[in-house]
Amino acid sequence: MEETAHKTKIRWGILGCGNVTEVKSGPAYQKTEGFEVTAVMRRDEAKAADYAKRHGVAKYYSDAEALINDPEVDAVYIATPPDSHKYYALKVAEAGKPCCIEKPMAPSYEESLEIENAFEDKSLPLFVAYYRRSLPRFLKVKEWLDADKIGEVRHIRWFLGKPANAVDLSGEYNWRTDAKVAPAGYFDDLASHGLDLFAFLLGDFESASGTAVNQQGLYTAKDAITGHWFHENGITGSGTWNFGTQQREDSVEIYGSEGKISFSVFEDADVVLENEMGEKRLFIEHPEHVQQFHVENLKADLLKGQRHPSTGKTALHTSWVMDSILDNL
Repeated sequence: MEETAHKTKIRWGILGCGNVTEVKSGPAYQKTEGFEVTAVMRRDEAKAADYAKRHGVAKYYSDAEALINDPEVDAVYIATPPDSHKYYALKVAEAGKPCCIEKPMAPSYEESLEIENAFEDKSLPLFVAYYRRSLPRFLKVKEWLDADKIGEVRHIRWFLGKPANAVDLSGEYNWRTDAKVAPAGYFDDLASHGLDLFAFLLGDFESASGTAVNQQGLYTAKDAITGHWFHENGITGSGTWNFGTQQREDSVEIYGSEGKISFSVFEDADVVLENEMGEKRLFIEHPEHVQQFHVENLKADLLKGQRHPSTGKTALHTSWVMDSILDNL
């Protein structure tokens, strides 16, 4: 394949054109100058055809390998459930194409390492869709931290709680709570976003540990997790994720020697800075397609040589943190 650094346009194929690609990500690939979505794939051919028609994509497949090996597809975005990420990613690496994988990178650190090694061995670009690293709301938090607005950072705390939803209570199948696909359930799907963001904001983790149990018995995956960790720079951290609380709550607090920063990972809320100058609250809108800046950073990396903030290497570290908290290593 022609080196991406010498190309002026990159033609993407999307594996798994489900809900996440409808608004969050798919249109961002189409609207980014220099990118084009050439083909999509879904095992249900009728649904693949419907997606392609509605989004103006020229080709659709029901077979993943056909899309991966299509000569008119330069790069592949894997947007399937996590248990299939390794299988498809290794096929993309074998085809010699750059790849972006939905988060989490894989259900385990071991599988994530296999993926990273496959792309590293071929010197192929690998990215993971931890798009919060590219969102202006969280870049403002990083700006405050880098400017020492709260002095020396001491500790970060995150509480995420939400009630069981209708699907949980019904017993209906949901891959997000199937232990064979996502062993820690919603923790795998949601906590990965925050923990990856914390590594971006505060530096890599040195160690992490925790406990995970199933309190409700509604599904096979874990539903209550607690964790604590150290960052390499000595900052301590703690987190609690419970998916059977009475109401939804999503609160992050970063404590420093001279103040505090508060924000939410998922809620549409202000970022708040408190220090000797008083309290500053900012509401920073997310883009219509929340992966827009993430995708624009893919373009900057692949076509302009500017390093993307979320790579296979950074996502591998997040997988290690997740497995360490779940005591899976």
